[in-house]
Amino acid sequence: MDYSGKKSVEDIDVCGKRVLLRCDFNVPFGADGKIADTTRIDTSLRTIRYLIKNRATVIIVSHRGRPKGVCRPELSLEPVAAYLSRALNLDIKFVRGDIRDGAPESLNQLKNGDIALLENIRFYKEEEQNDREFAKKLASLAQIYVNDAFGTSHRAHASIVGVAAILPAVCGFLMKRELEILCRALTAPERPFVGIFGGAKISDKIDVINNLLEKLDVLVIAGGMAYTFLNALGYSIGQSIFEADKIGVATDIMAKAKDLDVRIVLPVDNVVGREFTADTDFEVVGSDSIPDGCFGLDIGPKTEQVFRDIIAGARTIFWNGPVGVFEWAHFRHGTFSVGAAIAANRGTMSIVGGGDTAAAVQMGNFANSMTYVSTGGGASLALFERKDLPGVAALADN
Repeated sequence: MDYSGKKSVEDIDVCGKRVLLRCDFNVPFGADGKIADTTRIDTSLRTIRYLIKNRATVIIVSHRGRPKGVCRPELSLEPVAAYLSRALNLDIKFVRGDIRDGAPESLNQLKNGDIALLENIRFYKEEEQNDREFAKKLASLAQIYVNDAFGTSHRAHASIVGVAAILPAVCGFLMKRELEILCRALTAPERPFVGIFGGAKISDKIDVINNLLEKLDVLVIAGGMAYTFLNALGYSIGQSIFEADKIGVATDIMAKAKDLDVRIVLPVDNVVGREFTADTDFEVVGSDSIPDGCFGLDIGPKTEQVFRDIIAGARTIFWNGPVGVFEWAHFRHGTFSVGAAIAANRGTMSIVGGGDTAAAVQMGNFANSMTYVSTGGGASLALFERKDLPGVAALADN
């Protein structure tokens, strides 16, 4: 599905208009109650600043967590409003009033160039139900709808598709860039095109791998999911995580890759631990000699070199999923090695998708060297699986 031709906020006149802006401010918080990573907020600032500069009145809608229609104070967006105020050096009006009862008075007082942030939209059960009457209430707050929340655009929710069916609907700058880059990788990738897949489960990525196989030159499989493939090849994997019911799937993927002349690459050595803990004793062993009772926790140095060589020769890279348990210091070397190799290849289009992978490249300080770190893990995978993104499909075309 090629969504790169969607209208953007630059294609319409927003001056003097009330704009309902859907953002994805579902940011992580630390134990201290403070925002731990502001990336998702920061990436929407360009759209917000554009709207302010062009004298629009901006009403921002977002969600946080999964409150399932229940007002949970610990999932309030009030800390996000405070951060936005500092980032923009403007007074952001935080609106707690129930919009089902009509526009809160604080919204009626807004002037051109003002910004308001509504309370967590998922505090309303009608949001995830895509309730039509609720969507009408939301739409009544504005004259134009701008979607800058690519990460939630695979959800058919009221603030994603319901409002877009009522108001003139376009994408923000973040959404536009995500669509252009991801669609270009799907429709006209520079070659060689390398897909790197990690993470724990193959079941989460079957569809995207099968779809991309027709476009890839090299498929790299690592992380926990690699042990399902290694087991399918008859290797002993000790106590390493794997999905017994997906052995046939792994076998089919390897056979399909061979038929399509796609090179498939698995780890040749692994860092294994005696226990699945951060401080376990560990050693490096070959993929064909993982001891009974040991857990695969990272790729080994020989595999790192194989992956680096592949990455160095790539022109397009899509990376989804860490190649080891990067949350633990002893077992993040492989993931950081992949990140560093991609960052060093300045001639490639590099796309990082998925929350864990994005967190890993941020942790390793590689994010600024990637072409694009997608803010929408589930949405980017859905796009690569050729699934419809209802929130994007609802936006106007050029």
